[in-house]
Amino acid sequence: MSRVEIRDYDPEWPHTFERIRAHVWPAVQHAAMSLEHVGSTSVPGLRAKPVIDACIVVASRRDIPHVVKALTAIGYVHRGDLGVPGREAFKQPAALPTHHLYASHRGSLSLKNHLGLRDYLRAQPAAAREYGDLKATLARRFPEDMDSYIAGKTEFILGVLRKIGLTDVELAAIRGINQPENLAGPAPQ
Repeated sequence: MSRVEIRDYDPEWPHTFERIRAHVWPAVQHAAMSLEHVGSTSVPGLRAKPVIDACIVVASRRDIPHVVKALTAIGYVHRGDLGVPGREAFKQPAALPTHHLYASHRGSLSLKNHLGLRDYLRAQPAAAREYGDLKATLARRFPEDMDSYIAGKTEFILGVLRKIGLTDVELAAIRGINQPENLAGPAPQ
């Protein structure tokens, strides 16, 4: 498991996302609706792990195999859902900046989580600061324990998602995914 490292916001992160986008989008645009910069690096001013999170949004689950095929052709390795229903994960080619790439269909809980948290924190700078402070505290407390770091963020994330209207059933599903015994890969946020 990698070391938990939180850095102050870097204004280069959006440019790094654009470099990734320039590589990925031409390969998947035939099957995708958009490529979204998600996760903490997508929120101006928010402290984050220095890893870009990006999500390819497709109209339906039927489009996922087309995205998998296209990404494989440009050097990505499909890793499956890593325990997160509605989200497929990919290992990046070595030549690109460090990032996590996902594909989710419109309407999936994973996508609601990614976009809902991102958009709320972009619109609420005080909440973004609070979240950044929490992440920094958790990183100091659990520098070698990514699962505990992720679990420590869960209640904050659920609070935001509750505010934006996710149902109790959806929140319970996200809570379950973020439990240490269920974590199988990189966290979405």
